[in-house]
Amino acid sequence: MTDALLAIGTRKGLFLARSTGGGPFEVEPIQFATIGVPSVAIDVRGGTPRILAGIEYGHFGPSVMYSDDLGVSWQEASRPPVAFPDKTGATLVRVWQIQPSPVEPGVVWAGAEPAALFRSEDGGVTYTLVEGLWEHPHRERWQPGGGGLCLHTIVPHPSDPRIMGVAVSAAGFYRTTDGGLSWEAANRGIRVPFLPEGQQFPEFGQCVHKVGLHPSRPDRLYLQHHFGVYRSDDFGGDWTDVGSSLPSDFGFPVAVHPARPDTVYVLPLQADLDRTPVGHHLRVYRSDDGGGSWRPFGRGLPEPPVYVGVLRDAMTASEAGVFFGTRDGEVYGSRDDGESWSLVVRHLPDVLTVRAAVL
Repeated sequence: MTDALLAIGTRKGLFLARSTGGGPFEVEPIQFATIGVPSVAIDVRGGTPRILAGIEYGHFGPSVMYSDDLGVSWQEASRPPVAFPDKTGATLVRVWQIQPSPVEPGVVWAGAEPAALFRSEDGGVTYTLVEGLWEHPHRERWQPGGGGLCLHTIVPHPSDPRIMGVAVSAAGFYRTTDGGLSWEAANRGIRVPFLPEGQQFPEFGQCVHKVGLHPSRPDRLYLQHHFGVYRSDDFGGDWTDVGSSLPSDFGFPVAVHPARPDTVYVLPLQADLDRTPVGHHLRVYRSDDGGGSWRPFGRGLPEPPVYVGVLRDAMTASEAGVFFGTRDGEVYGSRDDGESWSLVVRHLPDVLTVRAAVL
């Protein structure tokens, strides 16, 4: 039996929950009360876990805090940890994603709004802009999604530091094979149904909601799009629709099982204009064959009707279990691969991000 940590970023604060020896999660008192926490990471690469939190200070602006004692105390760099160079003329709005590198010690990536990628080489304390992506010729034609022009997903290759993918709303999926010096749009095969016939597969301009991979099969990616669920078997070179058998292919999160690369989770919502669970029945759909077929699981989840939504970063699958948080402040977890669910905590603010790790 193992100890685990669950980090829950909300519209008004961060909540940490701990499980000892596989027991129930005990939720600790709120941290950063009244402050939005749109991104969080649990970095367990070293001997001591480091928690990283992207926070919104309101009047004082966004920042990144870190804790090396499981949230007992927090530190911040002496200068703004994520900041645009003056020459860009840009101002940081939000840190949407924090992602430790799986292969480079000390390297942590941050995704920001306006859409940009930042790199840290000191464990997430300070960051520098990845100029190769910022200067991409497509940038001037990128359009913001409903949440703004944001780089919300970072997908580093688990063994090759030169390879990485990012998702930008609403520009699409971009990838690099030279460590970030150059980037290419990688959206071939993704359909945008509202565009005219003959123009429905644009090079970019895609509203990608989330992308995930499994470290044992890194060329395979799963993507939740605004209008579909897709899989790529060549790290974004081509995409294939795998959502046609779902009751709805609209949703936000996608999460890959930590031990099984063919097992992936999504949480379908009714439609773009009705962002509630399909049939107002809250269920997580799981595929065990790489998206070829899907099954719903809802044992332990609230009985219908349910009208909550789940945001793109509010679901995670890790060795500690599968977890998701709702926009009405409830967090559910599963320790049997999604077969059944139990309530971790309720009455939180709007859940923005959920991360879990075995300590």
